[in-house]
Amino acid sequence: MAAYDPENIFAKILRGEIPSTRVYEDDDSLAFMDIMPRSDGHLLVIPKTPCRNLLDATPAQLTAVMATVQKLANAVVRAFDADGVTVQQFNEAAGGQEVFHLHFHVLPRHEGVSMRPPGQMGDFDQIAEHAERIKAALA
Repeated sequence: MAAYDPENIFAKILRGEIPSTRVYEDDDSLAFMDIMPRSDGHLLVIPKTPCRNLLDATPAQLTAVMATVQKLANAVVRAFDADGVTVQQFNEAAGGQEVFHLHFHVLPRHEGVSMRPPGQMGDFDQIAEHAERIKAALA
């Protein structure tokens, strides 16, 4: 497995070098909106410490991130009156991973509504409005 690259886009987001729409942060994790949302409210949760993915994460990193994933999953259900939540996580290129910093996708879902195709840039005003809804649901 390759070494962790501190120049990956999520590491740059953590350092504030690239803007993001943050919705939640604690000592160990960060949640921010996906700029190519596959559903309204699609967000990402990452650890604040370096690791490529599930394969090299420490138990402490996984524990912290999963607690945040659960917190945000409940928030998106409330914020979007969702019927369910899809949580996705990919490992290495062969497993579908594109950004090599551990991350979990949290996607609110509604019965009978398919996810949008991947790779389509979202509307930034709408993404910001969705972020506010999630923040309100966390309060």
